Amino acid sequence: MSSSTNTPTHHTSTIGSIGTPSRRNTELALLVFAVVIPVFAYANVGLAIDDQVPAGLLSYGLGLGLLAGVAHLAVRKFAPYADPLLLPLATLLNGLGLVIIWRLDQSKLLQSIKQAGSAAPRQLMYTALAIALFIGVLFFLKDHRVLQRYTYISMVGALVLLLLPLVPGLGADLTYGAKIWISVAGFSIQPGEFAKIVLAIFFAGYLMVKRDALALASRRFMGLYLPRGRDLGPIIVVWAISILILVFETDLGTSLLFFGMFVIMLYVATERTSWIVFGLLMSAAGAVGVASFEPHVQTRVKAWLDPMHEYLLSQAGVQDGVIHSEQAMQALWAFGSGGTLGTGLGQGHSELIRFAANSDFILATFGEELGLAGVMAILVLYGLIVERGIRTALAARDPFGKLLAVGLSGAFALQVFVVAGGVMGLIPLTGMTMPFLASGGSSVIANWALIAILIRISDTARRPAPAPAPSPDAEMTQVVRP
Repeated sequence: MSSSTNTPTHHTSTIGSIGTPSRRNTELALLVFAVVIPVFAYANVGLAIDDQVPAGLLSYGLGLGLLAGVAHLAVRKFAPYADPLLLPLATLLNGLGLVIIWRLDQSKLLQSIKQAGSAAPRQLMYTALAIALFIGVLFFLKDHRVLQRYTYISMVGALVLLLLPLVPGLGADLTYGAKIWISVAGFSIQPGEFAKIVLAIFFAGYLMVKRDALALASRRFMGLYLPRGRDLGPIIVVWAISILILVFETDLGTSLLFFGMFVIMLYVATERTSWIVFGLLMSAAGAVGVASFEPHVQTRVKAWLDPMHEYLLSQAGVQDGVIHSEQAMQALWAFGSGGTLGTGLGQGHSELIRFAANSDFILATFGEELGLAGVMAILVLYGLIVERGIRTALAARDPFGKLLAVGLSGAFALQVFVVAGGVMGLIPLTGMTMPFLASGGSSVIANWALIAILIRISDTARRPAPAPAPSPDAEMTQVVRP
């Protein structure tokens, strides 16, 4: 007879408490590569342009390394079980973006039209602010489930952010017809970049409560289970708001992002394919309807369907009351001249794109100087961020965390798709910026905040369950062995 049954109990709880490695050393090793690769790229650009290593190489390398190191220490301290890939991926993309922005700063042509010259130091400052916000989110947001309390406050906040560019005296028409900026104290801010995060919080909280009702079907039609009429209300409201954004702000990108994110989260919450079909049909109907009477959207569509015609009209200086864009054609030429392996960093001519060469069209510079291989590498990095976000959603233990991770990952993926698709001629241009790569404070700050929330959710999901308290009954139990 033996009374050692508490031994297996203790053994099980010990395994439960140490079963998940933190992977912080893996993250640190990957961060070293994420800093070294942009530093080598920076040296490469300097050698190609001036035949010498750029004078700012050391300060750039130390600055990027310091920011990455501080972010890593924050994750190690406040989110020790978080996904080890998210921070290095974001750092690598941000670092490469800084290199290309600096490369475009050296262009005499862009300097002459004041489209470049000092964008890289400014972008490095925005990156520092973004890392500070990243650390702040990890420090103050101890548990992502706290955000669920602010579901309807998030809805109001998102609507306010989306409407700010329409306020007289505050909105700034800086993007050739799209009213998506506000001007505060001399700084231009794009509220829509922050609205996508706030909207994801609202959608996650709302759908978590309403998902059972939205999953109910009334009848079957052509293989699809149609939702009940009363449940169509939410998607119609969101659709109407996205159409209003498209009409009043002429912002195709935010409208697509807003509605697409909701449809993705709705599908994940209800597992009904019919919502995807309804979403696609409604977005197509809305886009076609608005394009039939909105001149700015019509111009974007024309530049997409026949970029060469718009380029020739722009070069001829045709004055017919419509802005004819030459950027779409210039971007296609940049991709074409890059070929498979590219012309080499610093040896392209993407500055001919002129307007927005370092923001909306920065992917064209990657396409020309790094070629198809480089663009595919960039898209793989974006795809890995989305994949880790979806993996985080699968690992999350609570429905709110699952939906929020899916929403943030979906919004990120949609933004990459609409920007890359527009620059490559797959869809009309939208005026949004490429996450982490493009010049712009609002974009880089908002996307680092998005990564911070994903890291917080992944930390909660991967954190081992606490060891169960020893049962007093187990101490009294005896095992009889023959």
